[in-house]
Amino acid sequence: MNAPESAPRHAQRRTILELPDELISQIAAGEVVERPASVVRELVDNALDAGAHHVTVRLLAGGVRLIAVEDDGQGIPRNELPVALKRHATSKIRSLDELESVGTMGFRGEALAAIASVAELSLLSRTPPGDSADAEHAWLLNARTGELSPAPRGVGTSVEVRELFYATPARRKFLKTDATELAHCVEAVRRHALARPDVGFAIWHEGKLVEQWRAAPPGASPEDSMAQRLGDVLGREFLDNSLPVAWRSSSDHPHPIRVWGRVGLPDFARTRADQQFAYVNGRFVRDKVVSHAARAAFEDVLHGQRQPVYALFMEIDPRRVDVNVHPTKIEVRFRDSREVHQAVRHAVEDTLAASRAGQPVAATPTAVPVVNLVSPAWQSPLPLSERPAPSPFLYRPTTPPEVGHRVHDLGALWSVASPMPTPEPPAPVPAAEAPPTDTWPLGRAIAQLHGVYILAENAQGLVLVDMHAAHERIVYERLKQQLDAGPEAALASQPLLIPATFAATPAEVATAEASAEGLLQLGLEITPFSPQTLAVRAVPATLAQGDAVALARSVLAELGQHEASTVVQRARNELLATMACHGAVRANRRLTLEEMNALLRQMETTERADQCNHGRPTWRQLSMRELDGLFLRGR
Repeated sequence: MNAPESAPRHAQRRTILELPDELISQIAAGEVVERPASVVRELVDNALDAGAHHVTVRLLAGGVRLIAVEDDGQGIPRNELPVALKRHATSKIRSLDELESVGTMGFRGEALAAIASVAELSLLSRTPPGDSADAEHAWLLNARTGELSPAPRGVGTSVEVRELFYATPARRKFLKTDATELAHCVEAVRRHALARPDVGFAIWHEGKLVEQWRAAPPGASPEDSMAQRLGDVLGREFLDNSLPVAWRSSSDHPHPIRVWGRVGLPDFARTRADQQFAYVNGRFVRDKVVSHAARAAFEDVLHGQRQPVYALFMEIDPRRVDVNVHPTKIEVRFRDSREVHQAVRHAVEDTLAASRAGQPVAATPTAVPVVNLVSPAWQSPLPLSERPAPSPFLYRPTTPPEVGHRVHDLGALWSVASPMPTPEPPAPVPAAEAPPTDTWPLGRAIAQLHGVYILAENAQGLVLVDMHAAHERIVYERLKQQLDAGPEAALASQPLLIPATFAATPAEVATAEASAEGLLQLGLEITPFSPQTLAVRAVPATLAQGDAVALARSVLAELGQHEASTVVQRARNELLATMACHGAVRANRRLTLEEMNALLRQMETTERADQCNHGRPTWRQLSMRELDGLFLRGR
């Protein structure tokens, strides 16, 4: 009687044998060579490590038929050419110490061997004259046959890769169209070009020049070279709508970190995260710590789910970053991720904090009909640390009866979070004492439109201000300052009469125990009730009527992914933003010119005053040139 199909079968035992070298290389190639762009990235890495000043990439059929990378670097001596194609052969490192402090783009010594195992590869190279007798001409190595023959070429190296995945045809089926593969190849070179303005790059496809980025001229400063390259690669529009980043840790820091580059204005944000470039010691990386830090710095100024635009470069001790995480070398691991997170976040936050009122930049499309309004890029003459601290009280608590009720006393807001001192409101700025319009970046108030917008005149032309959005930002920043200056800097909590318990995963229990102090700062008290159960014993006072279990789960999930202080700060800021929104001046409030001017002056001394707490712009500049264009003046 035959055994049923479901009966277990014993697999026939197979002898354990060593895999052939060719199969080993093909297995390794699966990690290194995913598509033509992977080959381009690896070969350009080698060209830059060889000291190239110009790199040319030639492609056929999106890189499937041909990938040729030519450089003018130092070249490879004849006797080293066969060795270069062997697995784990490299000139970049010699010991574990060099691996832990690697400063080159490549170092694993497996790219050429992996590529040669899935494609037809040839290597043509020549070293500078005088290096050896073999430097009189170039030498060509055929990876398939091992044949080495003389050939004409200038100093440098050319690598040709033909018929990618011919040896593994199943891999070819996973490739996309030629146009898609070409786009990935261009993006791979683009990432290198952003970090190396001193090197020229050219990409040819099917005999036509697709992209070209010229090297910076000799004698150009690093700042000018980088600005030129960013404009060439990301477009002039990026330069016109971005701010320079220049930040470094204090001189007494044991592990100095430097962050520079450019970040796009909040108004220049995109719906997709396709214009975010992060580099660590010149290497393009995809790292959650860096991307989260950059996003966190934009939290208070981005509208909705829009994504910031940036090109950020970080310089850190190579010993404090592990680049040997994945064969593609795009992923890295930091020894102190919190240190890196704070550095990137502070660098971007400091850049975005200053007001941009005063100097117009190139116009960009906006949602405003007919008129193209822009956000200027004025930098305050005083550092933020030296500016006078703004007060949340813009208007007098009592107002003339003919004007009507204007603004609620914002002192009531302090009781929501924690007891805080109430400062005296400043006196409004009398219109008679107003200085010339070129003294104030946001100008002098001249009218109010439909109880919603303030119209002001400055040296550039007309300024339109959303008074609720502007006041909301001012109150919000002041609330943050007051809370941070408090003795405990924690949100007030409300104990629950009956603790809310819920079944928790081991990860949630571990997070609750490890982050107990951070949770208390949020006004949350979460303690173990049993090995598999957590109890919520207190919640933030402002959320006392909410779902305590849902709140606890969401906060624990966030803490499980990110550093505790970041989560605490974000949660506090969300609560304060809600409070500021309710306390800001509402639409249809009729203000006097003195009160309007007081609001403008507060905006000029408040960090991040160009956007409200929800990321909407608080003001727009309409230049005289744009006004003249509306009326065809000068035509």
